[in-house]
Amino acid sequence: MNKVALITGINGQDGSYLAEFLLEKGYEVWGTIKRNSVAENQTSRLDEIYPQLLGKLQYADLTDLASLVSVIQQCKPDEIYNLAAQSHVRISFDQPIYTAQATGVGTLNLLEAVRLTKPDAKIYQASSSEMFGNNIDEDGFQRETTPMNPVSPYGCAKVYSYNICRNYRNSYGMFIANGILFNHESPRRGTNFVTNKVVKTAVEIKKGLRDKLTLGNLEATRDWGHAKDYVEAMWLILQQEIPNDFVCSTGISHSVQDLVEYTFNKLDLDWKQYVTTDAKYLRPEELKDLKGDSTKLRALGWKPNYTFETMIDEMIEYWMNEL
Repeated sequence: MNKVALITGINGQDGSYLAEFLLEKGYEVWGTIKRNSVAENQTSRLDEIYPQLLGKLQYADLTDLASLVSVIQQCKPDEIYNLAAQSHVRISFDQPIYTAQATGVGTLNLLEAVRLTKPDAKIYQASSSEMFGNNIDEDGFQRETTPMNPVSPYGCAKVYSYNICRNYRNSYGMFIANGILFNHESPRRGTNFVTNKVVKTAVEIKKGLRDKLTLGNLEATRDWGHAKDYVEAMWLILQQEIPNDFVCSTGISHSVQDLVEYTFNKLDLDWKQYVTTDAKYLRPEELKDLKGDSTKLRALGWKPNYTFETMIDEMIEYWMNEL
């Protein structure tokens, strides 16, 4: 019998790639989505696999325990991937309470729903490099043992989720694993995230549709990988005999300015003619540098297939065709 997987937030960037990956492995895939008043846009990332998901996409919300219990009772999952969240760091400063409820307490709601209805299900929790804040080890990397000191409501909510998962794992013997994923991007990334914002706007400038790109902190560095590589890591983490916590990263960081320069150079544009900065895009407390050490995860056999450059190339190609 095929394994059954439930993906919360299946219509997001990660959820859509993970759904495709699991379907290729023969899983029966279910997913939760939040109701949106513009229903036509809700499942656009799932267009290619939509026929395989008919009847298996359920409205649910991490802030609504009853809805989670209902979907778990319906699909009886072997594996649960909790990818739903208010996931935009800058917006978490604008909506800190909702972020705490959805991204933090929402995880607790899911754990309780699983404990009460399907305690033998394996759970993957989408943890984040934002949990480390500006703490970084002496060698310039962040790893599983690096102290967590988040600098945003989003990061704080993710630390709560991370710790409540460890607590439930230890208290109830449930299989709950944290994947501490560093930044991961793709053409499916929301265009209010810096990578896709830079790439899409640069392509628009190339095509004469815009004349400038406005950003915040150009000096911030991030460890950027491709979402397609990272969803494979999520699956691999749940295939282990003992639940554990793993950093998922490329181990190479680039600044926002590096991202801008590479993208504009690929389009034969001088970025300095088009890029400006505005303080409104700065965070109240900035996160300066992120670079992950994924040695523990790589010992399981994982490694990224994309580089920073091939990831950006794919995003440029997507927007050149889309626009």
